[in-house]
Amino acid sequence: MSRVGVVGPRDSVRLICEVGEEYKDRMQFIPYVYQNAAEASGIVHAAADSVDIWLFSGQAPYAIAKEQIRKQKAFFPQLQGSSLTRVLLELVYRDHRRLERVSFDTISAEAFREMCADLGLPCDQLHLLSYSGFMPSMELIAFHTGLYSQGKVDACATCISSVYDELKAREIPVYRITHDRVAIRTMLDMASQEGEALHFKKSQIAVQMVVVDGLDKLIGENKGIYEVHRLELKLQETILDYVEAQAGAVVPLGNGKHLVFSTRGSFEDNRTFPPSALMERIWLIADLPTHIGVGFGATALAAEKNAQLALLHAKQTGVSNAILVNDEGVMEGPLYTPDSITYQYRTENKEMSQLLRKAGVTITTYNKLLSVQKNLGQNCISAVEAAEWLGMTQRNARRILSDLEKNGLAELTGEEAPASRGRPRKVYRLIAPS
Repeated sequence: MSRVGVVGPRDSVRLICEVGEEYKDRMQFIPYVYQNAAEASGIVHAAADSVDIWLFSGQAPYAIAKEQIRKQKAFFPQLQGSSLTRVLLELVYRDHRRLERVSFDTISAEAFREMCADLGLPCDQLHLLSYSGFMPSMELIAFHTGLYSQGKVDACATCISSVYDELKAREIPVYRITHDRVAIRTMLDMASQEGEALHFKKSQIAVQMVVVDGLDKLIGENKGIYEVHRLELKLQETILDYVEAQAGAVVPLGNGKHLVFSTRGSFEDNRTFPPSALMERIWLIADLPTHIGVGFGATALAAEKNAQLALLHAKQTGVSNAILVNDEGVMEGPLYTPDSITYQYRTENKEMSQLLRKAGVTITTYNKLLSVQKNLGQNCISAVEAAEWLGMTQRNARRILSDLEKNGLAELTGEEAPASRGRPRKVYRLIAPS
């Protein structure tokens, strides 16, 4: 059963959960009520590990929170014609208002005009503030109150609960445009389908290759054979605890190598003993680096191949590291660290491959840099940042960025002053493949 987080004002959350009763055999709904849409980002960040799918009451909270949404899917109901029809009927037929004397927000002009045409209502002179994504409530309030105070409108209609409450508090005639049950049911159907796909993914096979490097070299250096055997037993016990936390199975391969089998769901849901904790424990016991390659796949063979590829990339850093390759060939890592990034290790773009070959840069390195640029949230990257995130020297990072620029895969956007003395650092923007 999928855990579904419902984010929005109290009335919208209540309606979504009420319609959601029809889907209770497939989804468990967890309400997250806010007073202001700006709270949506904090809600999603705090509950990221408790939710599989996010549902938002509208486009505003979704737009605010989408940067915090990592692996989960998210949906919000579309403002369909029936949602607007109810308010138009209230305005024109019940309260006898003229549309040119009412201000509206959020709804697209095209959808508004189509609905008016269907109802045979004139809409040549509209006071409509359309926008995509999010607009602060105060700007919407200023739009409506400005028109009202100037005598251009006699009433307002808004899609945003906080705007509705404020206009009502100011004793301005106001109507609330809300999503109807049809729009909510459409959203829930999409979420249900995503839940089924999620269930299929969680049942995929997960293979992990755990390698403790240097264990075979301890004998004769500073430890005796019995001391090394006792150390191996401690390591096996630690790895067994790790496997037990995932309800998996382990096959020791000798020389500090272990093959772990579980499911994708048990691996992803295991927060008590993640790979980072295993690597830390092994370091405390043996003072040796550990590399973990994790692979997901529909078959054991596919998962093992992905695990081998992940292990290869994990070993390239030289330090303890865990890398994951999923069933779609997307690579992620280092796992469970603030520096974790997601990137592709291959491309089908022939032009891109040719340019990268001319630059002497692998597709993996290029995609890692793209992912770092995205994670930095500033649409640019410096050699210092590239070196820090990817574990390379600043000199190497400068060379890579310079070669990418020469071959049209990056552009120089400016310079930044260093923290200490020295020459200004060049700042680049990587150009993603089309």
